[in-house]
Amino acid sequence: MTKHRALPELLSYPAHAITFALALLLTAGAQAQGLRPSGTLRLPDATSGSARAIGAQGGAQRQADFIVAVVNSEPITNNEVRTKLIRTEQQMLQLGATVPPRSELVGQILERLISDKAQLQMARSSGLRIEDNAVEGAIQTVASQNQLTVTELRSRLKTDNIDYTQFRSELRDELLVSRLRQRELEARATVTEQEVDQFLRDQDGGTQPSSVALNLAEILIAVPENATPDQVAALQAKAQQVLERARNGTDFAALAAEASASPTRASGGLMGLRMADRYPELFVEATAKLQAGGLAGPVRSGAGFHILKVIEKRQGGMPGAMVAQTHARHILLRLTPQLSEAAAVEKLAGFKKRIQAGQADFAALARENSEDGSAKEGGDLGWASPGMFVPEFEKVMNGLAPNQVSDPLVSRFGVHLIQVLERRETQMSQRDQREMARGVLREKKQNDAYAVWAQEIRGRAYVEYREAPQL
Repeated sequence: MTKHRALPELLSYPAHAITFALALLLTAGAQAQGLRPSGTLRLPDATSGSARAIGAQGGAQRQADFIVAVVNSEPITNNEVRTKLIRTEQQMLQLGATVPPRSELVGQILERLISDKAQLQMARSSGLRIEDNAVEGAIQTVASQNQLTVTELRSRLKTDNIDYTQFRSELRDELLVSRLRQRELEARATVTEQEVDQFLRDQDGGTQPSSVALNLAEILIAVPENATPDQVAALQAKAQQVLERARNGTDFAALAAEASASPTRASGGLMGLRMADRYPELFVEATAKLQAGGLAGPVRSGAGFHILKVIEKRQGGMPGAMVAQTHARHILLRLTPQLSEAAAVEKLAGFKKRIQAGQADFAALARENSEDGSAKEGGDLGWASPGMFVPEFEKVMNGLAPNQVSDPLVSRFGVHLIQVLERRETQMSQRDQREMARGVLREKKQNDAYAVWAQEIRGRAYVEYREAPQL
C-alpha cells in the first residue's frame, strides 16, 4: 500500500476534488469560514443541488428558475449559477482575493459548472462504483469537520432545509468524480529522478517564497459566523491570552490540545513541513520575519484568530530542514470478488471494537489478517514524513492522537485500520528531502494534468447555451 505517492493533498485540485474533506461552506447566504467551521454548518461543494433549496438572500423568495445551458441533455439552471456565484464570491473575500465584477465572474462560473457536469457524466458511465460504506464514511467526515455526530448533522441539514437523501446522493457523485480523477491522472504525474535533481539544485540558495520550506504549528480560536463585535473582541482577547501563555513557556502542543478548534489539534497543532507557497498567504506573511521557535498572532482569518509557531524555516528549501514524522501501523484488507468493501469495513470495525475493549492486540491482528508487506511486523509502517502515504490515508492518520485507532478507511488499495503510535521532530534525511521535492513536483504536474484533462472532457461534451443567467 503504503508509500505509493500518488495524489497530493486533494485541495491542490481546482475546487472539486473530495471537497467534503475541506468542509467548504454550502449555504449560499452564509459567510465562508475559511479554515474551520464554527457557527455555520459547512458541507461539500458537491451539493449544489441541495444548495438550491436554501435561500440565497436571507430567505427572500427566489425568482422563477430557468435553464441557462444543457450539457449532453442535462440542464444547468439559473439558480445553480447564482448559488455557485455567491459561494465563490464569499470564498474569495475570505481568502483576501480581489473579487472581479459579476459580469466577468458569471461566465467563468457557468463554464465551471459545465465542466463539472461533463466530468460527473463521464464518471457515471465509467463503470466505477462507490460503495454505501464509502458514502457513510464521507458523511462521518463532514460531521467530524463540523464537530457533530451524524445524527446532529442530519438535524442541522433539516434545519437548513437540505434534503438528506439529495445530500447523500450528491456526496456519492463527488466521490465518484474524485475516484475517476485519481484513475485518469495518476499516470500523467510521473516525476523522474532527473527532475528531482534539478528541483533541488534550483532550490539551493533560493530566496523566493516558493524556495522556503516552512513547518508551522497553529492554534485556532474560532469565531462564529454571526458573532457580535463584543463576541469577536472577547475571542480576540482569548487568543491573546493563549499567545501570552505560549510566550511564557507553556507547551504549544498542550495549548493546541486544550484550546484549538483546528483539526490539527490532535497533532499538537503541527501543519507539516511544506514549501511556503503551500501555506495560506496570511500565515507566510505573519511569520516572514520569525526564526524557528518564533510566535505570531493573533492572525485573523475567516475562521477566527490563529496563533502560529515557526517549528522550522529553511531558506533554499531543503538542506538541514526538520520534519514532523509519524510512527503508525495499519491493517489492510484488499477488496476481491469474495470480499466487498462493505464486508471489509464491517470486519475492521469489529477489530477496532475488540482492540478498544482490550480483547485483542493490534499487532497480532495485523500479523494474522493484514494483506500488506508490513503484516509480518505487526502492521508497523515505521517513521513516515509528510507526503509518504497517499492522501486519503495520510489525512486520517494526521488526525489521530497517539495510541488512537481510526475508523475503517477506504483507499485505492483497500480498507485500512490505522493506529498512530508516536510522533517526533527530526532532521530530514537526504531521502526525505528528495521525497519532499518529488511531492512538490508531482503536485504541480497533477494540477497541470487536471487542467488538460478537464479541457479534454469539456471539449467532448455537447453544450447548448439557452438563456443568459440573471443574477
